[in-house]
Amino acid sequence: MSTIMLCPGQGAQTVSMGKLWSEASEASRAIFEQADEILGDSLGAPLSTLCFEGPADTLNRTDVSQPAIYTASAACFAGWLDSENITKKELNIVAATGLSLGEYTALYLADAFSFVDGLKLVALRGKAMQEAAQAADSSMVALIGADEEKANAVCDQAREGDILVAANFNAPGQVVISGSSAACDRAETVASEMGMRATRLSVAGAFHSPFMSSAGDQLAEALAATQINPPTCTVMSNVTALPHESDPDEIRMRLVDQLTSPVRWAACCEHLIANHPDAEFHELAPGKTLGGMMRRIDRGTKVQNHIEPAAVS
Repeated sequence: MSTIMLCPGQGAQTVSMGKLWSEASEASRAIFEQADEILGDSLGAPLSTLCFEGPADTLNRTDVSQPAIYTASAACFAGWLDSENITKKELNIVAATGLSLGEYTALYLADAFSFVDGLKLVALRGKAMQEAAQAADSSMVALIGADEEKANAVCDQAREGDILVAANFNAPGQVVISGSSAACDRAETVASEMGMRATRLSVAGAFHSPFMSSAGDQLAEALAATQINPPTCTVMSNVTALPHESDPDEIRMRLVDQLTSPVRWAACCEHLIANHPDAEFHELAPGKTLGGMMRRIDRGTKVQNHIEPAAVS
């Protein structure tokens, strides 16, 4: 058996995430305990408490949700191995890919960095992105019925000198654009006139756009001080929709680029489907978003979800 891991990104968070895994598995519980020790009270409460009990408005903050999701995914993975009584080597992970934040989980699974180093990176990333979002009046809009050409056409017509760019190519017919709030207002009207459905997203700001440049500067400094190893399996880059190279400096560069570049999620999945036709796809907690996107990308590819232990799923 060969396995491909799908790792969720921001937006998948939900109160109680990881709680059942923590209760069912000592290995999972140890991940949460390690995260609590590393982060302390920097989030206002222990990370495990925020994951298990909320409140939701705190958990939904970018600076909280990013380390919380990364930890919940890592705890889910540890608990899954524990419950199946198998080793990571026996699982035979041939590839891992993650949506935006989830790319860090994928790199952790591929031993590119330790859990602790990854946690420190995503905690800084979340904080820096929250600060960048608060510094500008910006937003994001989901376009249903759009492809890349149509999304770019909406941006070109609605931009009017403001920032407005394609930010996420999630699945066929599902593109997210990102920019100033005024440009997003215009984009909703333009998209509707072009026959698409536009939905404003409840986000802190314009992620994967030039508004995140200041966060990229902070992240670059942190990445330069972090030990990064060549991945032990294929890990997809959101920026290029190709596997990361083995050069640690190339990985660092792509992770910084990711903050201001569109996430090419559908293309990442299509690459893995084409190159690993016999592999099993498994989605880590929290949520089932990636499995839902896969049904739009390739209906024939099944994804096994691990949102909670099999005994209670």
